[in-house]
Amino acid sequence: MPRVSEEHLNARREQILDAARACFVAKGLHSTSMQDLIKEAGLSVGAVYRYFKSKDEIIAAIAETVTGGIMQHIETVAAQRLPLAESMDAVLVAIEIQMGPGGHLPIALQVWAEAAIDPAIAAIAKDRYVKLRGALQLLVENAVDSGELPEDTDVAAVTSAYYSLVPGFALQRMLTGTPDKDSYMRGLRLLINR
Repeated sequence: MPRVSEEHLNARREQILDAARACFVAKGLHSTSMQDLIKEAGLSVGAVYRYFKSKDEIIAAIAETVTGGIMQHIETVAAQRLPLAESMDAVLVAIEIQMGPGGHLPIALQVWAEAAIDPAIAAIAKDRYVKLRGALQLLVENAVDSGELPEDTDVAAVTSAYYSLVPGFALQRMLTGTPDKDSYMRGLRLLINR
């Protein structure tokens, strides 16, 4: 029996994830069943379950893809060693992309809501957001190293506050349509420079 190439396996996996994203956006995370995902993917039940044992595994895979991309962006920003406000401005570029067409923040909003009532989804959300907060800590550490923040800064505490700016911006923008990134950053710079 011929072996299936790694490229083929990856393409099938992405096909399933694309179908899941489409279903989650159209029907919502909670209302989407595995049968909906299978139908949308156009694959057999066995083919889908070969890659993912449950909807939670699919959600975790989507979350990992999104947070992985944002973490890489944050690492690129950290390498530039910018002041905190400029670093946040650069980080929010990646967040804005995820709010646009084909972006994943509408699904993230659903994950946040489900995390409040579903322990399995809560575990997925916690894992991904702890990783993102850890990535942002690099920016805070840079600010301490450069003297922008005092040497005795409680890096974990500042990172927690700094990290809250990311979902705070995304949530406001997704629910109200405002503020745009430039307005948000004007407000943030006023707060930081006071």
